[in-house]
Amino acid sequence: MKKTILAVDDERTICALLENFLSPEHTVVTKHSGMEALNWLDDNLPDLIISDIQMSNMDGFEFLREVRLKGFTKHTPVIMLSGRTESKERIKCYQTGAQDYLTKPFNPEELKEVVKKNLFPIHYSSVW
Repeated sequence: MKKTILAVDDERTICALLENFLSPEHTVVTKHSGMEALNWLDDNLPDLIISDIQMSNMDGFEFLREVRLKGFTKHTPVIMLSGRTESKERIKCYQTGAQDYLTKPFNPEELKEVVKKNLFPIHYSSVW
């Protein structure tokens, strides 16, 4: 059974890329705002969330805080995407509750490995 990944980015191109790279192995649901994603989360529980940080109306940090406040998504792994490379932003992501951080443009192979690591942490490590 395919794992479900929620991808949240206000750039439709990024959503299309995430869907293109990940949909052969996973079910990918795309949303174009944090609020749209939170509404979807009211009735759905993904196995993983990938969210951009720089979004209009609700940025990725606000979205991540809301995800962590929901009881049923409190432990859902989250990967944050950003065009910024400063460690200060990466640290803020970790402090807010993200498991990983990738910079855009991302390497599709690295994306797939980070997704695999977050979806199958025990099985992934046993392959080493």
